[in-house]
Amino acid sequence: MKNIRRFLSLILSVFIIITLSPTAAYADTAWPENVSIQAEGGIVIDADTGTVLYGKNIHTTYYPASITKILTALIVVEQCDLNEMVTFSHNAVYNVEAGSSSAGLDEGDVLTVRDCLYALLMKSANESANALAEHVAGSTEAFADMMNQRAASLGCQDSHFANPSGLNNPDHYVSAYDMALIGQAALQNETFMEIDSSLYYDLPVTKRNPEGFRIYPGHKMMKKNLAEYYEGCLGGKTGYTSLAGNTLVTFARRNGMTLVSVVLNGHQTQYSDTKAMLDFGFRNFQTVSAAEYDTAYTSIENDLTIAGLATTELYGLEIDPDCKITLPKAADFSSVDSQLSYEMTSNDPSDAIAKIDYRWGDRDIGYSYLKLKTLNIGSTDSINGMPEKLNLNLSNEQEEASVEDASLEGQGAESLSGEDALGRSASGGLSPEEAGGTPSAQSAGDSRGPAGSQSIDSPASPMRIPASVWIGICTGVAAALVTGLIFLVRSYLKKKEQEERALRRQRRLARLEDVGISPDEFDTLLERRRSSYTVKNSPRRRKRSLNRRKIRF
Repeated sequence: MKNIRRFLSLILSVFIIITLSPTAAYADTAWPENVSIQAEGGIVIDADTGTVLYGKNIHTTYYPASITKILTALIVVEQCDLNEMVTFSHNAVYNVEAGSSSAGLDEGDVLTVRDCLYALLMKSANESANALAEHVAGSTEAFADMMNQRAASLGCQDSHFANPSGLNNPDHYVSAYDMALIGQAALQNETFMEIDSSLYYDLPVTKRNPEGFRIYPGHKMMKKNLAEYYEGCLGGKTGYTSLAGNTLVTFARRNGMTLVSVVLNGHQTQYSDTKAMLDFGFRNFQTVSAAEYDTAYTSIENDLTIAGLATTELYGLEIDPDCKITLPKAADFSSVDSQLSYEMTSNDPSDAIAKIDYRWGDRDIGYSYLKLKTLNIGSTDSINGMPEKLNLNLSNEQEEASVEDASLEGQGAESLSGEDALGRSASGGLSPEEAGGTPSAQSAGDSRGPAGSQSIDSPASPMRIPASVWIGICTGVAAALVTGLIFLVRSYLKKKEQEERALRRQRRLARLEDVGISPDEFDTLLERRRSSYTVKNSPRRRKRSLNRRKIRF
């Protein structure tokens, strides 16, 4: 593993050449800013990349009110099975502010976690928030500690949570940016979104609701019959207290782009502010795959040689196709700056060898991962699925092996065919038993008279095996021996070839490890060859060059 890591580091150092080249001049296109809101704080981000499209006082803290319940629900979904049973305690039901939102649940009611989550998100039930917190952590105070830990894990730095419901508390506050991060994480949870996007839900029979209780979401942008309806709205959460004012979190998707908007301390303009931010985001930006635009890290072909190993012999690199970046619709990718980071963490994919951070000026617009196209030596599937450039270099070696295999297989097939032809009797190609029944019957046939009759009183003649049968048996045994010998020889040759490949590979890796090229040494090598460095764009020349090389393992 140590040698492999060193080998990968060496490969990555080749691509430092890109970061040393002059960066492209930024396009004249400016970051769009033609939007404003009346709320004290607000933000809209691209949910796929985390890019801030617009923000107002995004790191100023405000009371969140019931949008707190997004974080509460996210933790419960991550910690519980939806079929677990929750018993409502006296504290859960009555430790709430008078007149605050409720689903009509009472002390002693028993509901599933699923029921409680629907009541929490759709009806904004404070007693459900308390009951779920007690079910998960034992108390609302212990659950608040879990909330702060989960928020920190998402990158929140401006917020602090004191209860699971969002009721007023001096130690309970959030920033628009932190709330957007929480909303982004909730949006990526399928169970959370299944509940949060529902248009109605039937709660079971309880003490105060003997016939059950149908509930509906409070977010007006989800309801087609209301003026606030917004096409593409996936869900969200409303909130209000006298100190917090109107708060609102909204999820929306259009044309392959998903946005999260947050409004804090609104003044009855939470819906108009949200619409303005969402319209701004969908109108001015697009979410694209970094791999579709960024070819700088995967298209380099040059004649540099490092420690005796040509860079064209190195494995191919690819950018994670699932990673996205956010661009203004009027922008060009040449205006994007990228930077490689080789320091990987446990949160990064295990098959990533570098992280690429993309920026537009001073704005982070997303990131991706650089991955190595690996080849599993000895696997036919891996050879067939290997990078085309590497496959071309192996073509001659593979062709020789194919000719040898075809020759050996042909000999084996011919021998087996001979055995099949000579290993049977002359009567229709069948054995004596198949041709005439029992061996005694065949023997009796040999003592027939001119009329073909047999004397019943005469003793049975001994069985005679025709010479052709003996010849067939001997030929079959000889063919089997030849086939077995061929198989053993082929197995030996293949094993020897694999051992030689493994030995050559070990020697190569040892040579690279002994060289131990440092960044400074590579820079020196790069400066020395910079004047002669050229990118070979001609496909014909590139193919001819590749065919001349052979990669041996």
